[in-house]
Amino acid sequence: MRLLLVEDESGLVEALKAIFVKENYCVDAVMDGVSGLDYALTGIYDLIILDIMLPKKNGIEVLTALRRDRVETPVLMLTAKAELADKIEGLDCGADDYLTKPFQTGELLARVRAMTRRKGEIIESDLSFGDLVLKRKTRELSSGSSSVRLGLKEFLLIETLILNAKQIVTKELLIEKVWGFDAESEYNNVEVYISFVRKKINFIDSKVQIKVNRGIGYFMEMA
Repeated sequence: MRLLLVEDESGLVEALKAIFVKENYCVDAVMDGVSGLDYALTGIYDLIILDIMLPKKNGIEVLTALRRDRVETPVLMLTAKAELADKIEGLDCGADDYLTKPFQTGELLARVRAMTRRKGEIIESDLSFGDLVLKRKTRELSSGSSSVRLGLKEFLLIETLILNAKQIVTKELLIEKVWGFDAESEYNNVEVYISFVRKKINFIDSKVQIKVNRGIGYFMEMA
């Protein structure tokens, strides 16, 4: 799952990025409203965490522009302001939830989980396809009694494949979800990590195979 964090306090940005990575989220962070809007308009994010007080363009302006352009990505507003009027303005402009600084890490993560459940993309903590089970909390991939721990990029790659198991997943989508929208990743990086994941699937004796449709992308099927 990919998050966009738009926040101008550098210390908070680094702390939140570390927290989200530990929880197996992939996060892109920008520190002004103009960049935040540019990133958010790509539509590749599962959730946007948006501060109100930002340079260049404030959070309310960013949110208004997103909803005007029909970007329906869930938005969690962050702000140091506690006045009721500010909360109402954010919600009226299309925010899905609101969290006032300072906040507890546990509450932030709970809000993120709740919002992604409402979006309907994350229903269970574990994912499965065929005889494979992907445990999100531990990044373990298992089949029967065998299991193997995945690296973060391996985890994000197979998570994306399972979440899109009914369709062919393009290389472009995998790059966006695993390496980020502006990542300087060569296309052969995808092939390398597909190879890593295939080896781990074989290691746990799963019958699931990752197949390639040349020129289009990848898909999963049972052997």
